[in-house]
Amino acid sequence: MTDNFGMKQFLNVATKAMALSVVLLFNGCAVITVADAAVSVTATVVKTGVNVAGAAINAVLPD
Repeated sequence: MTDNFGMKQFLNVATKAMALSVVLLFNGCAVITVADAAVSVTATVVKTGVNVAGAAINAVLPD
């Protein structure tokens, strides 16, 4: 009789390791996506502030 308990245990551990690897990889992508969104929002806010400041300076200073 062949005992496959060792192979079943190995496959169980390997499956869990692969699932954990996939979760960690997707987690890294989510962190990069959130960081990219935060940078984009910050850049837009800064650009808007610069445009408002430029308009205010143009309104105060004559040509």
